[in-house]
Amino acid sequence: MARPLEYGEDVLLAEAEKERTFLVRLESGKEFHTHRGTIAHDELVGLPEGSTVLTHTGHPFVAFRPRVGDRMFKVKRRTQIVYPKDAGWIALALDLGPGRRVLEMGTGSGAFTILLAQLVGPAGRVYTFDRREEFLENARANIARAGYADRVETGILTAGEPFPVRDADAAFLDLPSPWEAIPPAADALAPGRPLALIVPTAEQLKESVRALTAVGFALLETVELLERPILVRQKEGVRPSERMTAFTGYLVSARKRLPGSLRPLSAEE
Repeated sequence: MARPLEYGEDVLLAEAEKERTFLVRLESGKEFHTHRGTIAHDELVGLPEGSTVLTHTGHPFVAFRPRVGDRMFKVKRRTQIVYPKDAGWIALALDLGPGRRVLEMGTGSGAFTILLAQLVGPAGRVYTFDRREEFLENARANIARAGYADRVETGILTAGEPFPVRDADAAFLDLPSPWEAIPPAADALAPGRPLALIVPTAEQLKESVRALTAVGFALLETVELLERPILVRQKEGVRPSERMTAFTGYLVSARKRLPGSLRPLSAEE
């Protein structure tokens, strides 16, 4: 049987008709307020996930536990976040999994940090850095609300400064000038391990690829992802939406290559 909703956990309330969602932390005696009416938190506690509840005006909402993508979009933002359409590609490029140790430079609001923390699991570690304390303070609160504070370490760092970590399993850069952080990231990565970054302009992309090549990274790949919703309507038919999540940044991945080359075997050997 599904675990019932409990006090102290976050619940995603979905207004199915409008496809709008609200992230709510359940607290005794509190109410969720919307223009559609109110729902007492006490009425949600004890229900199985996926239950439909009515506001005091009779408007239905469905209660779900939030996915990691929901948490990413619902963080308190002080900066732009990595969109889910890009986050999936980056996560695969970084080869993340339980127990991994991953570096992040450019914490921002901590949305992508939350995904990193979920993927590395309790045995893994995320080391995330930003140059501004006010960003880190907001990110720490977002990470803590997601329940991952125990697997994330934060710190102040300026692009170009060395990372206080060695033999990391992966590194992600989300900076205005990622090329400055590429040499330190290369030093911090274990041999053969991946680095990924996201940049918004072609000029930044060219400079970043130049830096990756100069440091000796291999298997460079650059992509742009577009996401267009499809409207599925029983009466009007199926067609693409007029609105889409188009360009959000160039995504780049590469692998750390050790310097030098192996001596070829001679015929006698």
